[in-house]
Amino acid sequence: MSSDAQDVVLIVEDEPSILMVLSAYLSGEGYRVLEAKNGEEAFEVLASKPHLDLIVTDFRLPGGISGVQIAEPALMLRPDLKVIFISGFPQEIRETGSELAKRVPILAKPFDLDTLGAQIQKLLV
Repeated sequence: MSSDAQDVVLIVEDEPSILMVLSAYLSGEGYRVLEAKNGEEAFEVLASKPHLDLIVTDFRLPGGISGVQIAEPALMLRPDLKVIFISGFPQEIRETGSELAKRVPILAKPFDLDTLGAQIQKLLV
């Protein structure tokens, strides 16, 4: 549970049912949740929101932009931003060669919501 009501999480997920479940869960845990269905929407949120604590992003997204391609520039602008990747194909994230993918949590879909909650709490301590 978020001890700070100001913890802001951006969820980037193109599957509406998964986005809805993640958003409801994290809101219920006390996080302020922002949503994006693709890379373009994610970049719009990143450009317009001055405060963001964490991105939970799917790897495979429509429009040819991956979760890694969203997270890497976001971290250049916001070095304190935390990242969790979620994917039905977690090995693809590791195979990108991204240094970021080597050091942030990657949750394989389907995953338990409590596992996600524990990862978030660990990152936002």
